[in-house]
Amino acid sequence: MAVEVQTKPAPAPSREPIVNDFSITIATKNGSGSQTANATILRALFKMGIPVSGKNIFPSNIQGLPTWYTIRVSKDGFTARKDESEILIAMNKATVIDDVQKLKPGTMCIYSDGLGYTPQRDDVIFYKIPAAKMAAASGLEGKLRGYAENMAYVGVLAHLLGIEYVELESALNHQFKGKTKAVEPNTKTIKMAMEWAKVELTKADSYRVERMDKTTGMIMLDGNTASALGAVYGGVTFVAWYPITPATSVAEALGYYLKQLRTNPETKKPTYSVIQAEDELAALGMVVGAGWAGARAMTSTSGPGISLMAEFAGYAYFTEIPAVIVNVQRMGPSTGLPTRTSQGDILPCYFLGHGDSKHPCLLPGSIKEIFEFGWRALDLAERFQTPIFVLTDLDFGMNQWMSESFEYPDREIDRGKVLKAEDLERLKGNWGRYRDVDGDGIGWRTLPGTDHPLAAYFTRGTGHTDRATYSEKPEEWEGNLERLNRKFESARKEVPAPIEDRVTGAEIGIIGYGSTDPAIVEARTLLAKKGIKTSYMRVRALPLSESVGSFIRAHDRVYVVEMNTDAQMAQLVKLDTPELAARIFHLNKNDGLPLTARWISESLQKMEA
Repeated sequence: MAVEVQTKPAPAPSREPIVNDFSITIATKNGSGSQTANATILRALFKMGIPVSGKNIFPSNIQGLPTWYTIRVSKDGFTARKDESEILIAMNKATVIDDVQKLKPGTMCIYSDGLGYTPQRDDVIFYKIPAAKMAAASGLEGKLRGYAENMAYVGVLAHLLGIEYVELESALNHQFKGKTKAVEPNTKTIKMAMEWAKVELTKADSYRVERMDKTTGMIMLDGNTASALGAVYGGVTFVAWYPITPATSVAEALGYYLKQLRTNPETKKPTYSVIQAEDELAALGMVVGAGWAGARAMTSTSGPGISLMAEFAGYAYFTEIPAVIVNVQRMGPSTGLPTRTSQGDILPCYFLGHGDSKHPCLLPGSIKEIFEFGWRALDLAERFQTPIFVLTDLDFGMNQWMSESFEYPDREIDRGKVLKAEDLERLKGNWGRYRDVDGDGIGWRTLPGTDHPLAAYFTRGTGHTDRATYSEKPEEWEGNLERLNRKFESARKEVPAPIEDRVTGAEIGIIGYGSTDPAIVEARTLLAKKGIKTSYMRVRALPLSESVGSFIRAHDRVYVVEMNTDAQMAQLVKLDTPELAARIFHLNKNDGLPLTARWISESLQKMEA
C-alpha cells in the first residue's frame, strides 16, 4: 500500500504510564457507519477483561451532522460519563477545531489527513493517519469504502493502546454474526492500519491498556434489549407499539426474541401477538383491551407517546385493567431533543390521567434490573389490576453497558385475583368485581370466556357500585375512590424497595434513581477522598417506600440527584414527607447528557458551602 510517510512525533518525556483509566471520544458524522467500528473497540476492551461503557451522542434529524461516541475505560469499574476525554479520534472536519480545543494538556489526538487540519497546539500529542488510502486498499467500493475509514482508526488506536487483535476480530464476528464477507474486509483494514502504525508512528503518549479479569461472567448489551428480554421471560403475550426514539428498539427486540422463544414447537405458530399501531393512543388502547381479555400486555414509548396515552391510562386505572408501559425517557418538553437523555417524565407518569389517578412506577438502576423489572412489571400489573410504568431513559436504553448475568425469574407468574368457574360456583353469585373483601383494595375479576353464567360483569369507566352496576351516589363514588387509594397504598409495600448504604457518622444523605446511579456511586468516592461522608439511598419505585422517611430522618441534609429541570423526584419526596421538607435539597441538571461524578461532587460541595 502506497501511503505518505508520517513525520513521527517525538517521544514524550518519561512519565508514569496511564493504564486502563481514561476516556476515548470518537468524533464522526451521523450516518458515516462509525457505530460498527466504535462497538468493535468497546467489545474488544470488554473481552480483554477491562471495565468499559459506551455512550453515543448523536443528532436526531439530519444525516451528516456531528456525532460523538465516548468509551469510558476504568480499571476501578466506573461507568458514568466523564466531563472530558484524554483521547480524541477526529474524523469530522466540521468539529475538529472545537474538539481539539477541549482536550487538556498532555492528551492525544488521532486525526485523518483528509480533514485538511493543521494542529495548532503543542501541548497535545497528534497522530495523523491516511484513513482514506487505507480504506481504498481494503478492496471495498462505494459507501462501504467510507465505512472502512473507520476501521483505519480502529487499527491505529489498537496499536497505540495495545488492544489485542484477536479480540477485535472476535468483536467483528459478534457484530456481523460470523458473516465472512462482512468480517474479512474490516479485519483486513484493521491489520493494515496496525502494521502501518507500527512502522510509521512513534508512541509519544502515556495511555495504554492491559488485560484484566474484571468482566468475567458479565455481559454487555443495551437497556432496551434487556427490557424486552425481561418481558419475554415474564410471559408477555401481547405487544402494541408505535415507533418513537428512543423506545423503538424495545418493540423490535420483543419481536425478535418472541419469534425465537415463543413459537409452538408442534404447530410452528406464534403464541404471542406484536402489532404496530397507527399511533400511541391506539397502541395503549389495544394493550388495555388485551389486558381486559386476560393477556399479559404491554407497550413501549417515550414522552410524547405518554402524553397521547393519558386518557387510556386514566381509563385503565379506574376500570382496573392491567397494562405495562415502558417509557424510555428523552428530553422534552414537546419534541424537545429526541436523541438526548432526561428523567423528565416522573411526575407525568405518576399522575397520568385526569382526576385523582396515580400509577405505580418502577425505576430500574442497572441493566440487570431493567431485565428484572421487565417481568416484575407484568406481575404487578395483574396483581394490582392497574397500569404499571417502567421508566428507563435514552442513556440506559440505547447505550451499551456491562451487566451482571441475568437471573431467571425466581417465582411463578402472578396472575393476581382471578376467579375461575369453580370459584364462582362456590360463591353462588356472591361476588362483586369492585369489592374489597380482604382490605388490600383489590377486587376479584373474571376473564372473558370463563365457563360460568355468573362470570360476566360490566367494565365501567363511569361511576359504579362494587358489583359494577351504574351509580352516581356520592357515598358509592367516594367509597370507590377510597378503595382505589387503599389499593395504591398496598402497592407501596409490594413494589421494589429502595437500596440503602448508610454510613456511620454521615450527616449527608443522597437519594438517586435510574441511570444517575453510576455517577452517584463514583461521586461518593470523590467526596470520600475529601473527607465528606455520605449515605446513599437508591429509590427503585413509586409510590415511595416508608423507609425513605427513615433515611431522611437519619441525616441532617439530603440531596436528591436527578436529570430534570423541575426536581420532580425531590417534589415527590417532599410530598410524602412534608414534615422533613427543610432537610431535602435538590441537585438537578438537565442538559441532555448523562450526569458526571465530578458535577455531582462539585455541586454538592457548593451547596454545603
